[in-house]
Amino acid sequence: MALKAVNVTDVPNLDQVPENNASLSLYSSRFNSEGLELNSEATFKVPKFLVIGHRGHGMNILQSSDSRMKAIKENTILSFNSAAKFPIDFIEFDVQVTKDDCPVIFHDDFIFSEENGTVFEKRVTELSLGEFLCFGPQREAGKQGKSLLRKTKDGKILNWNVETDDSFCTLAETFQKVDPSLGFNIELKFDDHIVYHQDHLIHVLQVILQVVSEYAKDRPIIFSSFHPDAAQLVRKLQSTYPVMTPATILLLFLCIIYNFIDVLNLENQQVFFLTNGGTQVYYDVRRNSLEEAIKVCMEGGLQGIVSEVKGVFGNPGAVPRIKESKLSLLTYGKLNNVPEAVCMQHLMGIDGVIVDFVQEISHAVDDMIIKPLNEGLREGDEKTETKSKLQFSQQELSFLLKLIPELIQH
Repeated sequence: MALKAVNVTDVPNLDQVPENNASLSLYSSRFNSEGLELNSEATFKVPKFLVIGHRGHGMNILQSSDSRMKAIKENTILSFNSAAKFPIDFIEFDVQVTKDDCPVIFHDDFIFSEENGTVFEKRVTELSLGEFLCFGPQREAGKQGKSLLRKTKDGKILNWNVETDDSFCTLAETFQKVDPSLGFNIELKFDDHIVYHQDHLIHVLQVILQVVSEYAKDRPIIFSSFHPDAAQLVRKLQSTYPVMTPATILLLFLCIIYNFIDVLNLENQQVFFLTNGGTQVYYDVRRNSLEEAIKVCMEGGLQGIVSEVKGVFGNPGAVPRIKESKLSLLTYGKLNNVPEAVCMQHLMGIDGVIVDFVQEISHAVDDMIIKPLNEGLREGDEKTETKSKLQFSQQELSFLLKLIPELIQH
């Protein structure tokens, strides 16, 4: 891959980035789950707090002693639909594009396998779709797939064994086979160790957008990426969206004829910038703090930030600055598997969490946040925003925010 820096401002023939509109569609569907009549003219703003399943039902950590981290193969149709059984709003998953231009769901940059006692690795983006699907469980009865291993963060290579396995899948299949009530948080994956040509980034993003255009319908979509240029580019590319294939041209023509252009529902799609929030240091300074993340969003017209939760707890003063910038804020990380840490984030004004323990956290959020808020809405209490089973005075909350950065260092 050629080493050439990307300058987003040089992208040819792209319209101006639309204004930030994060407030348009980022809301929790569960606030309307019991028949509450909500509309855009309501004087009371419906509170937001999203629960998002990480790689579906939760990521796999093969060396973990917690069986929940090895229950269901991550980033599979089975994992996505298992997560849908619980009161969540979105699932998060990772998308890469194969060498024959098919968007597939897979997190790691490399696939590891073993043949005749020798372990080998293949970069996902250098495989064809057929080669990619050959690994792991196969859909055809009686067909044996290639062995699947995984490299851990400490360099160990382990058999990718889980309690309930499933085959790999494509982005198109995910749209077709996953519960339509779930929103998709599509993480656009790029290798941290490669500097990509601008035209390569544009090509990959257009391939993904083409599939989204064909299958998304009215499903809410959040695109996110750790790659600042990719995040800004996909936002710019949305201004020329949808990609004009014969199918989408026909769809657009029919929409115009029947005055039903809303079927394309472009407002249901947002772009967030992923960041470690300063918990790790990268060569690209845009990735090194929440303050830099705000700049990336404001410069590119992005609608929000997804931060490692430790980055937010370590710098709680960034939350009001993010809100003042009219950006949404989601978090990810191990602390999001702790109900108390999740409820604390709600009190801080964070908009939602990406979690591994989908069942436990979704039920905790429902019990401590969602149900009390819905009850208040039914009672017509305009101060419902501050109500939940977990309540603190402003002084107590201020003390906790000062204490948290100390706690996460230990």
